[in-house]
Amino acid sequence: MQRQIGILNSLHSPLLCEMIGRAGYDFVVLDLEHQLVSPDQLMHAIRACEVVGCEPWVRVPEVDAKLIGRVLDAGARAVVIPRLETAAQARDAVAAARFPPLGRRGITGGRVTGFGREPLDAYIERANRDIRIVPMIESRAGVEAIDEILAVPGVSLVMEGALDLSLDMGLGPQPLHADVWDALLHLAARCAAHDIPFCANPRTAEQRAYWLAHGGAWLLAGEDRGLLQGALRARAGELREP
Repeated sequence: MQRQIGILNSLHSPLLCEMIGRAGYDFVVLDLEHQLVSPDQLMHAIRACEVVGCEPWVRVPEVDAKLIGRVLDAGARAVVIPRLETAAQARDAVAAARFPPLGRRGITGGRVTGFGREPLDAYIERANRDIRIVPMIESRAGVEAIDEILAVPGVSLVMEGALDLSLDMGLGPQPLHADVWDALLHLAARCAAHDIPFCANPRTAEQRAYWLAHGGAWLLAGEDRGLLQGALRARAGELREP
């Protein structure tokens, strides 16, 4: 499988999403957990991703069946669930994203079916097969429950959230702490044992080298806001040098 590279989108702009896709990213995680985003903003961002063949994923604030249904109806290809900690939460998320008999999602004939061009039964089959449910593990409870979470049918991929995990572990904002790294390695190992992909977010050159050397098929490049700030500050610094 070709490596899949994604980025967390905190600056909701259709133009930026289109640029990210043109830059070679495979998926964009549109953030509803920490950002105030209108339905129109979200739908335009999803369309911009579709234009350039970049998968639009949406990180919802919590396991909310109605919200999960709406973002999928808008065209999201995956739903990221932050701070997922139990198998019960994973089952509820899967049920919200799957049509009966695999779940409880309701059907609509809107844009996801091409406004009726794709038969409903064909769309239901495709959605139940292809839509990804992605737990984000950001707490000790989530780490401890990882095997139970991975055993839930329909969990497609697991993301790490090292910064929030370090806070939950009582370490402060230290995503590079050795104890956090050990937890990430544990998550990756359990995912491998269950044959479910693990998506790491390398924060240093050493971490990047590790995940590349150990077959990291899914990688998160970080957050667009931080990458843009870093590039803008670096460029300003270069131009201020004597």
